[in-house]
Amino acid sequence: MKTIFLILGLFTMTTLANSQSTKSFYDFKTTTIDGQPFDLSTLKGKKVLVVNTASKCGNTPQYEQLQQLYQKYGGDKFTIIGFPANNFLSQEPGTNAQIKEFCTKNYGVTFQLMSKISVKGNDQDPIFQWLTSKDENGVMDAPVRWNFQKFMIDESGNLVGMVAPGTSPMTDKIVNWIEGK
Repeated sequence: MKTIFLILGLFTMTTLANSQSTKSFYDFKTTTIDGQPFDLSTLKGKKVLVVNTASKCGNTPQYEQLQQLYQKYGGDKFTIIGFPANNFLSQEPGTNAQIKEFCTKNYGVTFQLMSKISVKGNDQDPIFQWLTSKDENGVMDAPVRWNFQKFMIDESGNLVGMVAPGTSPMTDKIVNWIEGK
């Protein structure tokens, strides 16, 4: 009987330690595309759609759909953050200034873009380490497969879902999540 209590006690302590060590989205800081520091904790209380983006990809037209989603739902309860990345076939070769100009001129992007980062590999940004690893986020392994992979963060800073790169940002999965259905 003592052995059972000892095992249950160790299990409980391990579970508590693991749940306490899991970070939230709000524990990270990043840099905007304009070079300004950005603390993700300023987004507490909002649902956040995080997308790795690229300007020369077959999925690049998703910028238009992302902007439509942002115009319809963006505000106090929802936002979108784009992280340009050059990890797939050099499809985001530009500087931050060039990326911003491209997105504004061609797609009218007004949602927040961040500085170009790496979303996979040895130089993977810590935010994407958290987004893609169950050991980090406590929810799922979701390695970035291509440009425009979409991560859904709830109002408490927890990863709650992922949508594949080729899937439209207007998919029912994302819209229903935003609307709370």
